[in-house]
Amino acid sequence: MEYIGIIIVAIFVNNIVYSQFLGICPFLGVSKKVDTAIGMSAAVTFVLTIATVVTFLVYKALLEPFSLQYLQTISFILVIAALVQMVEIILKKISPSLYQALGVFLPLITTNCAILGVALLVIQKDFNLLESVVYAVATSIGFGLALILFSGVREQLSLTKVPKAMQGMPIALITAGIIAMAFMGFSGIDQVFK
Repeated sequence: MEYIGIIIVAIFVNNIVYSQFLGICPFLGVSKKVDTAIGMSAAVTFVLTIATVVTFLVYKALLEPFSLQYLQTISFILVIAALVQMVEIILKKISPSLYQALGVFLPLITTNCAILGVALLVIQKDFNLLESVVYAVATSIGFGLALILFSGVREQLSLTKVPKAMQGMPIALITAGIIAMAFMGFSGIDQVFK
C-alpha cells in the first residue's frame, strides 16, 4: 500500500511539472508535437531512474559515511552529467537504433532540473533504495503524462484561431496554468495513503 501511495502522489498530487515546477524547460520546449513528447518522456524515464539509483548509492556509500553531505548538490550534478554521457556512449555502441531514436533528447536531459530535483527529493524524503526507484519511475511517468497531455493540447491549439497577441508562448503558459489547476484537484488524495 505504501508503494501505491508513492506512485499516486508522485504522478498526480506532487506532479514534478505542475506542482513542483521542475523540468519546465523541456516541458515548454519539446511539447509542440506528441511524437517528440513521447520520445522525451521515454528518455527522461530511462535517465531519471538510473540517475536516482546512482546518486542514492553515491550519497549512502560516500557522502553520508564520511559526513560530506554538504557536497550533495555538486556531486549529484557531476554524477548526472557523467551518467548521461556514459549512457549516450554505451547506447551509441550497443544499440545504434535506440541511440538514433532518442536523438537530441539524451543530451537535453543533462540540463533537466527534474533529474537533479528527484535525486535531492529522494534523500530529503529519506527513502530506501526500492522506494527511491518507485518514486523515480512514478515521477518520470508523471512528467511524461504532463508532457504528452500538454503537447496534445498545444497541437490542438495550433489548429484553432488564437488572437495574435496570445499566439505561441502566451497561450501555452495560460494552458499550462489551467492544466496545473486541474491537477490541484488531486491534492487531497495523498491523505488516504498516510
